[in-house]
Amino acid sequence: GSHSQLEDMAPRIVEHPTDLLVSKGEPATLSCKAEGRPAPAVEWYKDGERVETDREDPRSHRTLLPGGSLFFLRILHGRRGKPDEGVYVCVARNYLGEATSRNASLEVAGE
Repeated sequence: GSHSQLEDMAPRIVEHPTDLLVSKGEPATLSCKAEGRPAPAVEWYKDGERVETDREDPRSHRTLLPGGSLFFLRILHGRRGKPDEGVYVCVARNYLGEATSRNASLEVAGE
């Protein structure tokens, strides 16, 4: 019928994140864009663990952008660890299902 474009749709990822190599202290953005109806909620996972953003912790250096991309104010990298290094995926969900992006690795460039 003519109203078929209004049917709800499961999410699909239309823009996938790509591997990043970032100098420490620099900003970075992992792209992710998802479509669906209703508009899917996007979450990020790093090495299988959910990534906290400033929505959960206002002091976080990671922000979930309106389109679903993950923005890092600055890449954290210390002697005690590399908290931002790892393999990221973005997951878009609505009530009809979920879609998972390709893996994107974020590496911090050498000192």
